[in-house]
Amino acid sequence: MKFTIYQNSRQGPRPYNQDRLAYSYSKDALLLVLADGMGGYRHGEVAAQLAVTTMTEAFQRLAVPTLSSPAKFLIDHIQQVHDMIDQLMHEREMLEAPRTTIVAAVVQRGVLYCAHVGDSRLYHFRDGHLLYRTEDHSIVQSLYNKGMISKDDMSTHPYRHKVYSCLGGDVAPKIELSDRQELAEGDTILLCTDGVWGAVADDQIKSLLSSNFTINDGVTALLDQAEAVSQEHGDNMSAIGLQWGDKLSSNVAVSTVTMALGATTTIMNPVMHNQAGTGEDLDSMDFTDEEIENTIAEIQQALLKTKRIQ
Repeated sequence: MKFTIYQNSRQGPRPYNQDRLAYSYSKDALLLVLADGMGGYRHGEVAAQLAVTTMTEAFQRLAVPTLSSPAKFLIDHIQQVHDMIDQLMHEREMLEAPRTTIVAAVVQRGVLYCAHVGDSRLYHFRDGHLLYRTEDHSIVQSLYNKGMISKDDMSTHPYRHKVYSCLGGDVAPKIELSDRQELAEGDTILLCTDGVWGAVADDQIKSLLSSNFTINDGVTALLDQAEAVSQEHGDNMSAIGLQWGDKLSSNVAVSTVTMALGATTTIMNPVMHNQAGTGEDLDSMDFTDEEIENTIAEIQQALLKTKRIQ
């Protein structure tokens, strides 16, 4: 495989960043995963970190060097994240479960597989044209599908960021698996949170990614634009950009030709420490990064024990 990939996250005007994102690759498979912890619920960053860590660790364990079924991998492990959040809520005796959206993609043998829950999106561009975009699990999208509002109403509707399906919710998530898509040399894949697409329209996203020479520059320009629009009332902004192949003969392109069959590489996007003293309820930030990782490990061990008993 050859590809160029770049990810980044901006805190924006929020007092803390609840987005988490990462990518992982083996010799013959690639995983991209992005999660947006839901700010209306406590510990959204815990749910998002749990999602990203669970997906990447499972990929490292199973992609040796390919997944037996990329679609099943996405469905099974996204569901596992939901179950782990539920277990966390009961073990910690929380009043409500942490919640997060998720969008995850696997590229294997030149084919793109994608699954998502909530309103974090995947875009697939080719030669400056949008081929595919995931459909949000949002109230506004549901109203539009039922013909109750127009397309123009969607961007200004008061419920435009309200989702009806997420990980950690009271009901089982609606995990939507997209149709398989063959990738061509030079195709661009973008995963992003609503802090990005809510500030930058699809046509602008397409223009910014296609008018910049590298995916690194394109994603940076996209986040710059989202941040400029969201100076006072925006959200966290996160994106992963992938350019398939090595059309530009870039010196930052990744080639897995010489990777060992059992090797994997994982890159977690670092999240800046939260800012205190902003007047927000900082109780939602009483998990440190180390405590989050320890909690994830505890839950994973508990799930393994449960499976052995069953």
